[in-house]
Amino acid sequence: MALEITDATFEEVVLKSDKPVMVDFWAAWCGPCRMVGPIIEEVSQEYDGKAVVGKVDVDANQEFAAKYGVRNIPTVLVFKDGEIVNRQVGVSPKKVYTDAIDGLL
Repeated sequence: MALEITDATFEEVVLKSDKPVMVDFWAAWCGPCRMVGPIIEEVSQEYDGKAVVGKVDVDANQEFAAKYGVRNIPTVLVFKDGEIVNRQVGVSPKKVYTDAIDGLL
């Protein structure tokens, strides 16, 4: 299960992680987000213990979405050592997301 990340937990969970972190910025009303959601859940299960995979609801948590320039959703950001190393906007095949993590492991 992908981790629910909030503005309050973002720094601890994402920026201070010693593993690669994939963050899906989404909203409940967003159709394409509903397409990406199950893919992110699969990636979360496959990389359990190797990477952190989480989701940020941009309606409830706007601070880091704004900080990282998330203007369109879904936007999936991949972090390594607290820095963005990959950005994927829109719906992509699962392989795009897994390749982004594989490149950091």
